[in-house]
Order: sequence, then structure tokens, then C-alpha cells
Amino acid sequence: MTLSRRTFMATAASAGVIAIMPFTANAAAHGANSFETGQGTLTIHPIEHASIVMETPAGVIYVDPVGDAAQYSTFPKPDLILLTHEHGDHFAPETLATLVADKTVLITNPAVYDKLDDTLKAKASSVANGDQTEFNGITIDAIPAHNTTPERANFHPEGRDNGYVLTMGDFRIYLSGDTEVTDAMKGLKDIDLAFVCMNLPFTMGVEQAAEGVAAFAPAVVYPYHYRNKDKTFSDLGKFAELVGDKAEVRMGDWYGGADHA
Repeated sequence: MTLSRRTFMATAASAGVIAIMPFTANAAAHGANSFETGQGTLTIHPIEHASIVMETPAGVIYVDPVGDAAQYSTFPKPDLILLTHEHGDHFAPETLATLVADKTVLITNPAVYDKLDDTLKAKASSVANGDQTEFNGITIDAIPAHNTTPERANFHPEGRDNGYVLTMGDFRIYLSGDTEVTDAMKGLKDIDLAFVCMNLPFTMGVEQAAEGVAAFAPAVVYPYHYRNKDKTFSDLGKFAELVGDKAEVRMGDWYGGADHA
């Protein structure tokens, strides 16, 4: 059965939760959830902080893979790598060099593209805010990701960094990257699955993140990127409370369970 956004919302309203399917023992160990899309099964694997592996009918997608390459050793090599921006918790050239296979394609914002070595650049496409591209039947839109609070503007200036919307048939995924609530975020439509950042002072707090989620009302939202500068965690319980019935909030194991205490 294909779950459209309407089916997601109806299921949530009638049952209070949306059923998920276990995928593999490895997936369970990483806190994976699976979703049915118009193109087939999508399985989400939280890795750490901002790094995600998605197994899709169109191929295996890594999002902002950083850290020890051993974290990815039990997953298939990526068909596609999405990079949102240049900060070290999103862009790690040494990790990329280990993970990239002959088949791998990279999609990056222009600033990261300019930082790639010649080998990686030959595999990459640069997409700027507002651009659209395609990979194996998935439409990929580059969404502005930037700070809106003046004193934070130097962290993620307007026009440089990307979020992404991936459209797989009738199923749409939003990856926020590092951002505060922007007009582009508030204007998103028909998002089935969202990943929304929150960590101060670099992005936003739980109140602003919840405000953004309420504005575009995805069917399911995962908070991610929520370890703060002092190594504490954003208050996920408060985030879920503030989101209320605007979306189903799910928790991924981004930090080895330490964030759920």
C-alpha cells in the first residue's frame, strides 16, 4: 500500500501513531523507520547529529556524512550524497573520500562544490537556493537554509547553504540543513517526512523549530542536529509538546541514546 500524505494524516488521527515496519536487524540497531512511497519502501537510518542514510527504491542516499567511516560500513555504498553546507559537522572531505564509490553522485551547494578536490568535483553537481535537479526519478529542490536572527547571521548567511526537498512519486521529504525558520520553510507544501534542526546558538531553539513545523505541518517530523555548543541537548519533550497535533514527532537515535534521558 502506498501511503500518501493524506493517508499518513488520517492514520495518525485515527490511531494516534503511524505504523512503522522493521527493516533489518542492522536497521533496528540504528533506530531506522520505514515508509511506503509511490516508488517503494523508504528506510531511514539516523547515524549521528546531521548524518542520515536513506535506503530508497532509487538508490542509497547519504545526507551530510561525516565522522568515522566505520559508522557506514554496514550500509551499502551511496548512490547519491547530499551535502547542505561547508561546516565540519556536515562536510568532511576525508570521510567522503572513503565512502564514495565509482557509482556515487554528489549534489552540493555551490560553496561546498568549490571546496571539493578534482576527483570529487567530477562526480558532483552544484545546486543553489531555488534550483531543481533530478536523480534516478527523485526530484530534488534546493531550499534556502540560513539564519534570520541578526546576531546569528554569520553562522549561516542568506544565500549560501541548502536544505533539500526530495520528491519520490507522491512522497515528499524535507531536510532542513542548518537554518532558522525562513519564508521558504513556512511555504513548504505536502511534506510527508521532515528533518528539522535545532541547536543554539548556531541554528534555532525548540520554540522556533516548533513554530516552523507548525507552519508547514509535515505528516512526520524528526528533530535532528540538536546537540548544543556545550554538548547538552535541546529539550525534545518540549519540542514535541509545542508541535502538538501539527505533526507526528518521532525520535531517532542520533547520539547513542544519551539525548533521551
